[in-house]
Amino acid sequence: MKPMRFSFQQLLLVAFLLIGALLGAAALRALFSLETLMAQSRDSAAQAIALSTAAQSLSERSLTMERAARQSLVLRDSQLRQRFDEAAGNARDILRRLEDNELPPEFAYNWRERLGAISELLDGPPETALDREREVARVFREVDGHSASIAQKVQSIIGARNDALQARFETSRQELTQQVVGSIGVAAVMALAFGIWLARPFQRLEKAIQGLGENRLDVPIDIPGPSDVRRVSQQLDWLRLRLTELDADKARFLRHVSHELKTPLASMHEGVAVLGDGVAGPLNPNQAEVVTILRHNTQLLQHQIEALLRFNAAAFEARQLKRERTDLLALVEDQIDTQRLQWQAQGLRVRVEGVPVVLPIDREKIASAVGNLLSNAIRFSPQGGEIRLTLVELPGRACLDIMDQGPGVAEADRDRIFEPFYRGERQPQGAPRGTGIGLSIVHEYIVAHGGRIELLPRRQGAHIRIELPC
Repeated sequence: MKPMRFSFQQLLLVAFLLIGALLGAAALRALFSLETLMAQSRDSAAQAIALSTAAQSLSERSLTMERAARQSLVLRDSQLRQRFDEAAGNARDILRRLEDNELPPEFAYNWRERLGAISELLDGPPETALDREREVARVFREVDGHSASIAQKVQSIIGARNDALQARFETSRQELTQQVVGSIGVAAVMALAFGIWLARPFQRLEKAIQGLGENRLDVPIDIPGPSDVRRVSQQLDWLRLRLTELDADKARFLRHVSHELKTPLASMHEGVAVLGDGVAGPLNPNQAEVVTILRHNTQLLQHQIEALLRFNAAAFEARQLKRERTDLLALVEDQIDTQRLQWQAQGLRVRVEGVPVVLPIDREKIASAVGNLLSNAIRFSPQGGEIRLTLVELPGRACLDIMDQGPGVAEADRDRIFEPFYRGERQPQGAPRGTGIGLSIVHEYIVAHGGRIELLPRRQGAHIRIELPC
């Protein structure tokens, strides 16, 4: 995979800019749509005022024309006739403007037809002037009716335009709502996607650090991601190599020290044995007692060195897991059968409860851990007591509880019970004192699997829980 050139900070800035650009674009579009609607509203209001004014002016022109026409007939005055013609021209212009603004042609045609009839009545012999004047008054009444119809139609046109504008407002509102909600949704999805994508390297870093803490040093650390994350990954891998070297140096040191100690210890043991057998001459009681003490301490020291080597080997093997799908319940039952003679000899009852749980584990190491815990429970249980093992499967993990009826763990020992070479104050009567590495080896094996082991509070006896990830 090609390494990423950008740092986490730069990628985070790009993510914020993209989300900000998306939301900004939605806000600008909403602003432009609002400005457009406001302009349309202003234009519609201006046109409504103009149409209403034109319809009102048409009625006013009708009154002016009627007065001028009737007076020109009675007085036979050419200036009054000219005033009528000018008013009629203005009325025709108003009608054209109204027709241009959706007034149906038949309304203007009826008005013009009546206006033409009035113009014809104004031309005629003087002796019929009075009759024509009465006819002009009648036609003007018809004109007034047509003017009222035109005014009513204009109002309906204005109402229809307002309804259309309101519909456009509603449509634009719905579109803007959809755009804003959609933009917010897309921004949320982008933020979530960026968050998951950018958080993934940190999750891998966390797992890598956890692996170092659990002493899993055999897996190289190579975390793809931004440049600064890769630098941290390289530093963690360098730390892993250093820890591997230190671990190897520690194991080598323990081997060398153990070897160097075992050779003189063997010589001391042989010398003490020779003294005890009386090869160098008979011993008085005080000398014999000293030889017995030396023999006991040399054997104890030898056991301690062997325990140290076993623990070192177990800690190394804990990192060499050979995982295979294993039925944990069947494994527990096998360990119970393996130690049947021990627990039956003490008259113990061993009960196992649970359902089969299949896990990818190192069968030998988990069997050793369970066997060690069961052996401890048998060792500390009173005659005729009961040991109970319970296996349950929880979300993401399997829990194995081992409970006995022994003396339990002293409060002062609870925090150190899994430390190497630590032996608690409560020991079985008459049993040889242990080396204190059994529970520490169990702890190494469980932690190597990514699980955990803990001592839970119990009124009587010990309660140890093992949790292994599924």
